[in-house]
Amino acid sequence: MMRAWFSGVIGGVMVILLAGCGTIRSTEPPVVGKRAQMHMGTLVSITTVAPTKAIAQASMDAGFHEVKRLEQLLSTWIQTSDVSQVNAAAGREPVAVGPETLEVVLRSLEMAGLTEGGFNIAIGPAVEAWSVVDDQRIPSHAELQSLKPLIDWSAIRVDRTAHTIFLPVRGMRIDIGGIGKGYAADRAADAMKKAGAIGGVIALSGDIKAFGNLPGMKGFSVGIRHPRQDGALVATIDLQDEAISTAGDYERYFERAGIRYHHILDPVLLEPARKCQSVTVIATEGTVADGLDTGIFVLGPERGMALVERLPDVEAVIIDDRGRMTVSSGLRSRLRYP
Repeated sequence: MMRAWFSGVIGGVMVILLAGCGTIRSTEPPVVGKRAQMHMGTLVSITTVAPTKAIAQASMDAGFHEVKRLEQLLSTWIQTSDVSQVNAAAGREPVAVGPETLEVVLRSLEMAGLTEGGFNIAIGPAVEAWSVVDDQRIPSHAELQSLKPLIDWSAIRVDRTAHTIFLPVRGMRIDIGGIGKGYAADRAADAMKKAGAIGGVIALSGDIKAFGNLPGMKGFSVGIRHPRQDGALVATIDLQDEAISTAGDYERYFERAGIRYHHILDPVLLEPARKCQSVTVIATEGTVADGLDTGIFVLGPERGMALVERLPDVEAVIIDDRGRMTVSSGLRSRLRYP
């Protein structure tokens, strides 16, 4: 008989951690622990599988410590963070940053290149102009066009040797929120393994990283949320040493005159991207899954799936603007449908 350890909707995915079937060939069964804390502006949930209770506690502590440490470097809400210092010096001078900040910005630029600019860590000024959550305003075309010089991701200068980042235009700023949670999940998983965990799940909003297995199970079961039906799933998949991330138009949005305005902007038009309702990406790295889902959302189902099929160790579920679902070739045999 199956027994649920934890089940909950997080962003665009639902973690469904089950145990109780199969045979554990050990005199001492592994310990499963779970804890949640607030970090990076969201609820961070960590589940661990460890040989002992002490190791389970230590691995969760290590995971949360890593997420908190990275938040101090990458947050735009912390004035002393590397990212805030880079933004404050825009148009003036390069800023020396730590190795993690340099890495996540370089990976962000890599994701931008892969998605033809669909993923853009410099798009913050345009997102703020829309203010989808707070003011629910529709900025004028002229206002949006005036922001164009500030959102050119290709202008970001990274000096690998000097470990500096420079934003050449005053008013430019970067926000790694669209990739930082996936990166943090990767690093937290590494920290948990070093602390002795033999399996685990790190969930930061819609970004989930899994490694190892639950007792008696193969991987960790995760459900993909239906973008138009609250509480419903379109499919379920077992993650095995993988990460999953979803970008959707259903969490931060408002409607006016029958039109949905959401927070995922097309960096060319500076308006909400219209070709998808949700994009779920599965990859070996949370950094990749997190960066690609937004970029593919902007590219649309045809170009987005073509990109997925070219990339190794990357799969996707794309639901287009009409609600039609497309599944990448390597994922079709793994999905379970309700």
